[in-house]
Amino acid sequence: MQKITPFLWFDKNAEEAAEFYTSIFPNSKITNIVRYGDAGPGPKGTVMVVEFELEGQRVIALNGGPQFKFTEAVSFVVNCETQDEVDRRWEQLSAGGEKGQCGWLKDKFGLSWQVVPTIILQFLQDKDPEKSQRVMRAVMQMDKLDIQRAREAYAGRSAPS
Repeated sequence: MQKITPFLWFDKNAEEAAEFYTSIFPNSKITNIVRYGDAGPGPKGTVMVVEFELEGQRVIALNGGPQFKFTEAVSFVVNCETQDEVDRRWEQLSAGGEKGQCGWLKDKFGLSWQVVPTIILQFLQDKDPEKSQRVMRAVMQMDKLDIQRAREAYAGRSAPS
């Protein structure tokens, strides 16, 4: 069993969210659904908790009511190896949601995600502060992250617009 598990609070669409997320990522599945019983507090038979895995990461979603909303203070990072993967995940996760800056987006449930090419993380960690700062300046100008633009910034060249 996983020692630490993300636990997400939804109003009443935890199952829909779990189905959405598991449809996007391979090696993902819903593993368990627990329904409210006679004791409530939700209506008997409705979904209380959905347990699912995203790429092997266990996640729990609760239909807890409208008291709490997601904020950008908590997000999931999706590490991508290619621009194609960045493009695909960006479009899938932002469908019905909201696209932001620097690779951030909110999905249609209000959960924040960061879609990040791993090569950009490597550029940002370069020991040469001039290179890493050029990449940071380029990333700050992007919505969906663009590997080619970051590569151009890393090399000290301006990427074509």
